[in-house]
Amino acid sequence: MRKRVAMAQTLILDPDIILMDEPFSALDIQTRQLMENELLDLWAAKRKAVLFITHDLDEAIAMSDRVVVLSAGPGTHPIGEFTIDLPRPRDVAEIRSHPRFVKLHAQIWSMLRDEVLKGYQQQLTAV
Repeated sequence: MRKRVAMAQTLILDPDIILMDEPFSALDIQTRQLMENELLDLWAAKRKAVLFITHDLDEAIAMSDRVVVLSAGPGTHPIGEFTIDLPRPRDVAEIRSHPRFVKLHAQIWSMLRDEVLKGYQQQLTAV
């Protein structure tokens, strides 16, 4: 409920751009999918620009028109950009079985996997 209130408080101000940093990460998967669909519905109604930061590749593809992959830190920088050309309107649970979703996931993961491994190695050496 707090996530819904926070989203409502942001949207009531009618900003030109909405910045969202891992907004649904603390939610269970069912509530998360409901909130993602709610956000997609609100976006479709208002067409505001949304910068959505997530570590969840499925969420990034299901929610976005474009996914930017960042390098492992420190000194993070963009290393890839993918156009998400999936049909709209979307249901975040249903779109995951779409053949284009599966193909995009494989393409993005092939780039992201190396960065995840680099980040993991950095964590191991820092300990």
